[in-house]
Amino acid sequence: SNYFFNYEDNKLTVKNYTQFKIKLLKATVFSISSETIEEYKSNKLVSFNSTTFQNHKEKYVKLNYDKQKQKFFINGSSYKGFVEADAVVANWWNHKILKAKKQISPISGSVKEQIVKYIGTENINLYGKNYKTKHFKLISKNENLPKNKKLNFDIWIDKENNFILKVVYSRMGKWEYRLKNFE
Repeated sequence: SNYFFNYEDNKLTVKNYTQFKIKLLKATVFSISSETIEEYKSNKLVSFNSTTFQNHKEKYVKLNYDKQKQKFFINGSSYKGFVEADAVVANWWNHKILKAKKQISPISGSVKEQIVKYIGTENINLYGKNYKTKHFKLISKNENLPKNKKLNFDIWIDKENNFILKVVYSRMGKWEYRLKNFE
C-alpha cells in the first residue's frame, strides 16, 4: 500500500493505492487492486470511498458522516446502513484503530466489534533499524463468527510517534505488513 497525506485548511485527505498479486507456478492465486480516499475535517472522518478488485470481484465502500444523525452512513458491498461515529475505518496508518470498539472494513464496509488487548513493550527490528514498540492483540468480540471472518491481528506501534510499524495475521497463509518509510 502507498498512502499519500495532504493537510490543508483544517482538512486532511488520505489517498491509498494498493496493488499486488500472488502467483504459484505462474498462476495468479490471489490479487488485489484498490484505491481509497479518506477526508477528515477538524480531525473527524467525514467521508471514505474505496473501490477494490479482489480476485477480479468488485467490492466497494461509500461512507459519509450524517450530521443530523451524528452517525456514519455506509453503502458498501457487504453492509448498508448506519454505524456510530466512533467506529474507525480499519487502515494500518491510523492508530485510532487500537482505541475503537468497532471497525469498518475499508474493502467492503462490513462492521465488526473488536477487543484490543495490550501485550507489552517489545523491541523490534525493521529494515535494519531498532524500534521500541507497544504490542497489541486485536480480535473479534463475536466469537461465533466463521474463522475466515474473525479479526485476529498482532500490531506493533512505535512508542515515539504512534506509527503502526508492523501487523501480523494469518488468513490463507501468514501475512505481515511493515511500515517501510515515511516522510
